[in-house]
Amino acid sequence: MSKKINVGLVGYGMAGQVFHGPFITNVTGLFLKTIRETRPEKIRLANSRYPHATIVKETTAILADKEIDLVVLATPNHTHYLLAKEALLAGKHVLVDKPFTTTSAEADELIELANKKGRLLSIFQNRRWDSDFQTIKKVLSSGLLGNLVEYEARFDRFRNFLKENTWKEEDLPGSGILYDLGSHLIDQALCLFGAPEEVMGDLRIQRSGSSIIDNFEVVLHYEKLKVILKASMLVKEPTPRYRLLGDQGSFVKYGIDVQEEALKKGLTPADVADWGLEPQNIWGDINADLQGLQVTGKVKSEKGDYTGLYHNLYKAILGEEELFVKPEQARNTIRVIELAMQSNDEKRRVKYY
Repeated sequence: MSKKINVGLVGYGMAGQVFHGPFITNVTGLFLKTIRETRPEKIRLANSRYPHATIVKETTAILADKEIDLVVLATPNHTHYLLAKEALLAGKHVLVDKPFTTTSAEADELIELANKKGRLLSIFQNRRWDSDFQTIKKVLSSGLLGNLVEYEARFDRFRNFLKENTWKEEDLPGSGILYDLGSHLIDQALCLFGAPEEVMGDLRIQRSGSSIIDNFEVVLHYEKLKVILKASMLVKEPTPRYRLLGDQGSFVKYGIDVQEEALKKGLTPADVADWGLEPQNIWGDINADLQGLQVTGKVKSEKGDYTGLYHNLYKAILGEEELFVKPEQARNTIRVIELAMQSNDEKRRVKYY
């Protein structure tokens, strides 16, 4: 039988409902024991979906529960550092929703504390388990593109208004899409290519009345590779999600992983037999030279499944697997964000360090 690891989920807003609850409960061995939530409508929803879970109104109730092994933080970005610190001090393993922290100094402190306490600390970089990113990794490993010279990834929305009553529209530490969507794009790039030599950032506020960054372009410079990462809240007509250029061919991919849309409809991996499979109309296009032959056509998308992150975390807590999303990696993502902000302020490229 699988060893049971009790989980305490702090926060049952969109992140808790859509990205955490369904995948915690999809891993045999993880048991969602307690949820911390204060809003009556969210409490009712949590009770209806997870009647076995205890609902508490204070995070301290989760931290004080000796039966809880893993604390998952699905809370506003600016609270991540303090809550993660409290959970580690309480002797819990911790999974923090992205972004890890708002500064690399905070991340360094939490990494040191986790090591001191002998607890696992990880970050919810779930987009590593996107269908399209899994496909990108396979295309690159195939060698069909030859030597990659340019990689572009975009993560766009269209919301030309400001949402009401949400911290995400407030000028708080960690707010704005550089921390939000940028955390995913940067994490993916660092997974593929490692640390860059230089960082350039162009950050903008484009929506009327907004006080947060809602458009960015971050360029990571490597010796022979240019990595362009973009996101905007004002893109109504879809642009390529990924564009890879090599000296032997190109790969272009439109469309976005289907999991988020399914989750927002209330579906879970337990409900859908073909979970994480993209429809053929958003498969990527390749055009490459293969041993003198011109190869063009569709590349079938790989299966995506965010369950993989939680399954690995469970195995890592048991000591059966190496942790996939290491806190040091997430710390480097925050460092790139800091350097992009510095670059934007100083209007120049800055060295990565």
